[in-house]
Amino acid sequence: MSSTSPTWPDYSFASHFAEIGGHRLHYLDEGRGAPVVMVHGNPNWTYYWRNLIPALSDHYRCLALDHIGCGLSDKPSDRDYEYTLARRVADFDAWIAGLNLTEPINLVVHDWGGMIGCAWAVQHPERIARLVVLNTGAFPLPKTKPVPWQLQLARTPLLGALLVRGLSAFSLGAVRSCVTRAPMPQDVGRAYCAPYDSWAHRIAVHRFVQDIPLEPGDRSMPVVAETAAGLHKLDHHPMLIGWGEKDFVFDDHFLQEWLVRFPRAELHRFPDCGHYVLEDAGPQLIPRIRQFLDTTPAGRRES
Repeated sequence: MSSTSPTWPDYSFASHFAEIGGHRLHYLDEGRGAPVVMVHGNPNWTYYWRNLIPALSDHYRCLALDHIGCGLSDKPSDRDYEYTLARRVADFDAWIAGLNLTEPINLVVHDWGGMIGCAWAVQHPERIARLVVLNTGAFPLPKTKPVPWQLQLARTPLLGALLVRGLSAFSLGAVRSCVTRAPMPQDVGRAYCAPYDSWAHRIAVHRFVQDIPLEPGDRSMPVVAETAAGLHKLDHHPMLIGWGEKDFVFDDHFLQEWLVRFPRAELHRFPDCGHYVLEDAGPQLIPRIRQFLDTTPAGRRES
């Protein structure tokens, strides 16, 4: 099922929908060729990939989903949907299965997309061709990394709900603080926030923050621990890391964890760029991603 998306800057893609667990999941499907699957984070949606997709779609089939509760997907209440990491991974698995892909996947992940995508990838390493990692994690919070005060505030009972769902502080804060080279254009910032225009529509933004696993007893920690323990299954797959070094959450503590686990990864650092590294460094990073996909042999490399 497809339809025309609403108009936002540089987002002129046809919308597609899949039914996942009784909810409509929105996704983009552009181009033909080997699949490139893009997985966004929070507070974000497929708009994040709007410049990468046209740079690849002449040679690749670009697929990008909006997680349930995000972007143009359905935004169910807690009664109708379990906003947990395990459910996100199950949704991703169901969506991939419905696409009937026959070739290995080039997986591109950012923010929560790293945890969701890599949780799936370690379960299906034979289905991965290459990985592109952009300011994300797929393992517990590094021991040396303090929890940023912004996340602590958003997780505070009652106050967090007021800020995140009532005042849209998390979404509005992201468009201001997640780019560092230059302020985000106002129309682009409005597009990022457009799907999250009410208390009800900001439920996933808040639930993602609440679901960040920080302690051993947190409900999503088992998935994170299992994924971290299984990342070695991907260590011979080609990987490109694009990293904005001014990210206040996914900072050098996370980058070093990736490099310890994947010392052969192709690394591109951007010292003046923030969490939304594709916004800040797109003109430099996107051609490097294209070159990586075009020239790096897919699949498992020999030691």
